[in-house]
Amino acid sequence: MTTTTSSPAPAPGGAADERESLAARLLRTLLTQRLALLAVLIAVVLAVMFSLDAAGRLSASYNFDYMSAVLINAVPLTMLALAELVVILTGRGAIDLSVGSIVSLAGMFFGFSYGVWGWPLPVALVATVLAGAVLGGFNGFLVAGLGFPPLIATLATYYGYWSIALTVNDQRPVNTEPIQGLYSLSRSVELPLIGPYVPLVPGGVFLFLLPTVVAVWLLVSRFLYGRKLYAVGTNDVASMWAGLDVRRTRAWAFIISGAISGLVAVVTVSQFASARPDAGTAGNGMALPAITIAVLGGVAITGGIGRVAGVVGAALLVVWLDAGILLLFAGNIASQVQLLALGLILIGAALLNGVTSRRYGTT
Repeated sequence: MTTTTSSPAPAPGGAADERESLAARLLRTLLTQRLALLAVLIAVVLAVMFSLDAAGRLSASYNFDYMSAVLINAVPLTMLALAELVVILTGRGAIDLSVGSIVSLAGMFFGFSYGVWGWPLPVALVATVLAGAVLGGFNGFLVAGLGFPPLIATLATYYGYWSIALTVNDQRPVNTEPIQGLYSLSRSVELPLIGPYVPLVPGGVFLFLLPTVVAVWLLVSRFLYGRKLYAVGTNDVASMWAGLDVRRTRAWAFIISGAISGLVAVVTVSQFASARPDAGTAGNGMALPAITIAVLGGVAITGGIGRVAGVVGAALLVVWLDAGILLLFAGNIASQVQLLALGLILIGAALLNGVTSRRYGTT
């Protein structure tokens, strides 16, 4: 008697199912790992810009030297995006629209304290950061203390701080000799050891941006306050029942945001070699790009979700994309296209965060 062994039937779909499974895994990785998605998007933007440059479609060369030079724009925007990260993490629609106005008003304070009153630079710098913290603290009082909606409260202070910045010196900048001397802080510098082989990097990246990135990362990832931020943003009712002071946590988030905005004021003064009353509100302002970068970096507008690394990656994407648009379009058209791109990015990032949260429960 012979027995025959039948081979197992092939799985339906075979290689097609395997490819579909691989595609699904790649899609899940891109949707759930914001850094991976940002890396892909940055690669796409750079590939397109390099191709346009090779085809002679740009008004100037889009190369590594240019990419490094435009990082000067990433310094204040990334810092303010980190400020938005801290605020948005607290949830309940928390957002800070006043960061640009705080930059303007704190910058005028810094201009007077260092450039007119003759305070020592370290004292004026610390005082400016504290002034920003006080302005942010007023936002925190309105939101956490009085229960104002964050959108309304910070929109009101946006106009209020802006008007004070404009009137405090009759709409004139402070550009005394000590202020003009601060421009050296923003000049590009050569990296040690590898300097001759890589492009020069704006000094503000090392003096202001990297310390802020490290400080905010430590705050939200290693300190107890960071755990409170995520807990309050995820479920403030449960956090309250767990014994957390929800109001104080939210108030401190606005204070920290204001302090970072005060430091950005020093950055803008050094970049412009002048304390301008519209430094944070001129043109498109700084608030919208900062919020866009934060949301694109994976910060959920509903709160409780967000990482520092994602914000930094999103800032690089936005800055390098804007730099390419500036070379691709002439005159005022470039700024309009930048605005359009910024709006589309904000909408796309918000939709992506919502889809990812609903489908995978994370960003």
